[in-house]
Amino acid sequence: MPDGFEERELVERAKEDPEAFGALYDRYFPQIYRFTYSRVRDQSLAEDVTSEVFFKALRNIKRYTYSGHPFSSWLYQIALNAVADHYRGPAGKEVELEEGAAMPSTAPSVLDEVVRRDRSRRVWSAIDQLPRHQRTAMVLKFSEDKKIEEIALIMGKTSGAVKLLLHRGVERLRRELPQLEAEVGLP
Repeated sequence: MPDGFEERELVERAKEDPEAFGALYDRYFPQIYRFTYSRVRDQSLAEDVTSEVFFKALRNIKRYTYSGHPFSSWLYQIALNAVADHYRGPAGKEVELEEGAAMPSTAPSVLDEVVRRDRSRRVWSAIDQLPRHQRTAMVLKFSEDKKIEEIALIMGKTSGAVKLLLHRGVERLRRELPQLEAEVGLP
């Protein structure tokens, strides 16, 4: 990742030079795609939404003003809106969040892997049932590994509000997940 000065310089060049925007695209596409995929859980749709995010960013880059926050925060805001627009559309329907983490490097037993995947699926399914703002904060924090301040910027909230959303989301999961595991008899 570039330092703030290098990033600002690249963004300013991108306002005039499409090749510089291409460098921003190459740099940020993977993380924006991961975020959109974690929300829509469909590869083709995630690609479409991510393309829309970068199209909107390119179209509006001249209006972007550096405010001390990473350029990626602006892209996440666009992505958050694009995903919300998708779900507001007539064909939009919520889909269950599934596991997004990579496989561990050590080879667990098949049974351990099945249990781990099932638990992960249940956690993401439970996260998907949270209220929209809690769900968004949880995905940005635990799937995208964003800092509280960046989540606040992306969501247009204060850091305290984000901490409260995360706290309430985690507490709700703590209450609901033991019941889910008891229902299916997981160890």
